[in-house]
Amino acid sequence: MSETAYLPIIDLSLALQGDYATAGAQIGHAFTTSGFCYVRNHGIPEELIERVRHEAFDFFHAPMEEKLACKPKEAVRGFNALNRTIMYGADNPDYKEFFQIGLELPPDDPAVLAGQPLRGPNQWPAGRPAFRTAMEDYFEAVGACGQALLRAVACSLGIAPDFFMGKYDRPLQRTQAIWYPPHPAEREHDQFGVAPHTDYGCITLLWQDGVGGLDVQGADGNWIPAPPIPGTLVINIGDLLCRWSNNRYHSNMHRVTNRSGKERLSIATFYDPDYDAIVDPRDLNLPAGTEAFFEPVSAGDYIIGRISESQKPKAQAS
Repeated sequence: MSETAYLPIIDLSLALQGDYATAGAQIGHAFTTSGFCYVRNHGIPEELIERVRHEAFDFFHAPMEEKLACKPKEAVRGFNALNRTIMYGADNPDYKEFFQIGLELPPDDPAVLAGQPLRGPNQWPAGRPAFRTAMEDYFEAVGACGQALLRAVACSLGIAPDFFMGKYDRPLQRTQAIWYPPHPAEREHDQFGVAPHTDYGCITLLWQDGVGGLDVQGADGNWIPAPPIPGTLVINIGDLLCRWSNNRYHSNMHRVTNRSGKERLSIATFYDPDYDAIVDPRDLNLPAGTEAFFEPVSAGDYIIGRISESQKPKAQAS
């Protein structure tokens, strides 16, 4: 394990080979301090990342009418234009476009028929089969990385390595290709690509290009850059895993700015449990004499509640 100024860099190769304890000890340390780390040897081929990068830029450079043809419907899949999302308590909407996919479920799937949020078929732009193939291949590869990470996380919490797998039969995995145009010069002082926030779910896996712009909040409240490191992903936990761990793990504030004068691309995956998975800190081997700070909650209900809060303008946020 080596370190940047703040965030450790962890070799995930042993975890991918079945040795979860070694990576788990390092991940546990990172998640109890900053809540962030980098991982290298993560198992996602560079060729696949390059395919997604190329196809994503090509898509985001397309005419707006083409992109809007696959804007989100019920399952929040597809293209999201600039200024569509706003973080909880932020002054301005996030300055980004993104294309989101999730677990592919047909319209007649029981969860879809029941109206379960975040469930359904993906939407794809017409005439772009290479874009679809690249995104689907990445979705599968990053999910395998997420499984290895969660097995290491389980070891770090003193529970069986496969504990989380029983909660990830049909995960609420959402993968987004995110495009950040340069900030307008007149808005650099109050505009964010993504305003300061914590993530809502369990674990986030982020690939970022060489432009940079991700900042993590330090223990003293100052912002610390998390610069791009070739061959790595940035990993952080979300509020749901913080809750599940009974606050043993730290869900940390972070933000994205793009004052580089260049366009920026990242690929973010929110690797979260089944909608109906019950998140209860009592199941995660609490230290003797420790009370659970949180009541059990459905993973999906919690995430949807947080997403709904994030859509409120600052004046309405409570």
